[in-house]
Amino acid sequence: MIAETVCSAVSAAGLGIAAITAYRKRFLAATRLAAYSLVPVGLVMTGVVGWLADTAFSMKAWAGFGVLGVAWLLFMITRAVERRSGGTRKERKAAKAAQREAVAPAASAPSLGPGARPAAQPAAKQQAAAPKEDFSDIEAILKKHGI
Repeated sequence: MIAETVCSAVSAAGLGIAAITAYRKRFLAATRLAAYSLVPVGLVMTGVVGWLADTAFSMKAWAGFGVLGVAWLLFMITRAVERRSGGTRKERKAAKAAQREAVAPAASAPSLGPGARPAAQPAAKQQAAAPKEDFSDIEAILKKHGI
């Protein structure tokens, strides 16, 4: 009952301010103020204010909020631990296996294959054929990656 009276008084005051604002020929601001002023009365009429008042003074509702807070806290703790440890045991094993497969044992050596390198040529031919060698190396890399 008190909440409805307060909401009605707030709405009446807001509509009065909107009327003064409209009198000063600021119609857009007055319309916006009137819209904000009608919200409390609308909440009272729909029953939201009564529901909130019943919830705010109910120990059962506050206990429910406490249980929800504990559940949220437990979810966050498990998420943090999972991120730190890398997931479940099965996921960690799969990640280790994928990491071993991703890194080649001789990663420092070029992995173009045995026939990808051109044979040694004399110095004069090597200078003239230098651009071809660069393109063939690039071509071999692209072929290796399936491009």
